[in-house]
Amino acid sequence: MSTEAGTPHAQRPLHSDPKPPQRGYWCECWTELLTDQRRPELLASFDAYSAAQADRWVAAALRTISPALDADASDEAWEWLYEDRIETRRALLRAEPCTVSVTHARTRITWTIRPVLFLPLAHRKAAELPGCTGDFKPRPTD
Repeated sequence: MSTEAGTPHAQRPLHSDPKPPQRGYWCECWTELLTDQRRPELLASFDAYSAAQADRWVAAALRTISPALDADASDEAWEWLYEDRIETRRALLRAEPCTVSVTHARTRITWTIRPVLFLPLAHRKAAELPGCTGDFKPRPTD
């Protein structure tokens, strides 16, 4: 058994500097063909660490696509940007999930923002791998 400063390998922590979970927002953009029976498709996702960052992600997307939208969809986009965005931000600050949608022709585009806890990933920085890991050699495939 490997030891480091007298501590058996099995008793050493894998993560020497544990970090607490971090509050944030999981953002997604979905598209759905309204004339089809298929499920909506995930187009993009984004991890935001503040309400402002989350709503800016939606705002940037809406500003970017608004010139390509039909008149009704463009009006929906700009209405959210100028009138409804503040309500979205307030809801996010209350840790409430939010949805923003525009419908262009036969396609609905929906952004969802949900409060989440981001968990830190464990890493192997403070741990040694077993000696046998160096012995493994993958076999060539045919």
